[in-house]
Amino acid sequence: MAAAARRFGIVLGALAGGTAVLALLFGLALGSSVSRSLSLGWYIVGSVLLISGFFVGNRGPSRPVGEGWGVFSLQRWVRWATPDEQRETLSLSAVLVVLGFVLIALGVLADTRYAIV
Repeated sequence: MAAAARRFGIVLGALAGGTAVLALLFGLALGSSVSRSLSLGWYIVGSVLLISGFFVGNRGPSRPVGEGWGVFSLQRWVRWATPDEQRETLSLSAVLVVLGFVLIALGVLADTRYAIV
């Protein structure tokens, strides 16, 4: 459990830090304040992660096997996902949703337009 928490912290730190750097660069280019740039960056990336988590979690139990000869082929084969694939889908969805919520929470904390308390 400790190793998983460490890996999650590394991913969260890299994602929040990378988003902060890009948001600050865009904010500097557009003449925005630091708090506004950070909050918007974390809001946007957090929202994208939440939406991604939703769509990953709603993936059905079937998986493609082959596509035939091209995209418009009439022959498409599907197979049922294994229990491991289904667990992986739900786990990835949970990680994306939690990362999205944390980034949105960071955006709320960085947004100085409104008082939290």
